[in-house]
Amino acid sequence: MTSPRPRLPALPTAGRLMGRVLLVTGGAGGIGRAIALAAAAEGARVVVADVQRDGAEATVAQITAADGEAAFVPCDVADPAQVRALIGTAVGRFGRLDVLVNNAGIGGDNAPAHDLDLAVWDRVLAVNLRGPFLCAREALPHLMRSGSGVIVNVASTYGLIGAPQAPAYCASKGGLVNLTRQLAVDYGPRGVRVNAVCPGYVDTDMGGRRASLPPEASRAANAQREASAARQPLGRQAYASEIAQAVVFLSSGSSSFMTGSIVTVDGGCTATFNHGGD
Repeated sequence: MTSPRPRLPALPTAGRLMGRVLLVTGGAGGIGRAIALAAAAEGARVVVADVQRDGAEATVAQITAADGEAAFVPCDVADPAQVRALIGTAVGRFGRLDVLVNNAGIGGDNAPAHDLDLAVWDRVLAVNLRGPFLCAREALPHLMRSGSGVIVNVASTYGLIGAPQAPAYCASKGGLVNLTRQLAVDYGPRGVRVNAVCPGYVDTDMGGRRASLPPEASRAANAQREASAARQPLGRQAYASEIAQAVVFLSSGSSSFMTGSIVTVDGGCTATFNHGGD
């Protein structure tokens, strides 16, 4: 039986990101929106990037309604020209860039490797791995100039383990985990810290996949996720805001001696063997 999710207490605003400019990709909803809101609450000026204009503009509106400062820049992170324009626009708007959060990601189709369409493989790798690389490549000169630049990559527990019928997603997130470590090695001496967060089951609808299903199928898909989450030690899915708090921590001086770290925020699912029973 799934454990009830507790009500989260109001978290105090400590201003840990005051004066910092943070860019989050995939900020139109879900984890990305939660990261943008949490960063703004901590004093950051936030650049929200996404291909979904309406959702991203709604994120910006929530921040500005709370007296924060934010801007939307449309961007497909798999496109080098768009990424270059994104970074240039962010720096042009706010004069600097201190934190890059590579959050944009897609799931792709669920299928074993022998049935997976090559176009699906290519698109998942393009968004989930090529995208963070392109964003990092363009952002790093500005992050080095910051004096305390940070990259936080939003990977996945699927980048740490094998998961059924997810070859492209697992490969992309596994690559992102090790790209995190590699960038930490090269850029730590240059004043840039690079870490990754690996969420487990989070109560979001990545890419709107459940929303695109008929209501009964959507309910069944969510029930399956809840049942899987119930088998992990904390017995529930996460709130997107719980992932966001880990990202804010890694973006701030609170994590000043952390780089190359892969932080699981997964309710304990990678700490235990899932027997599949009650």
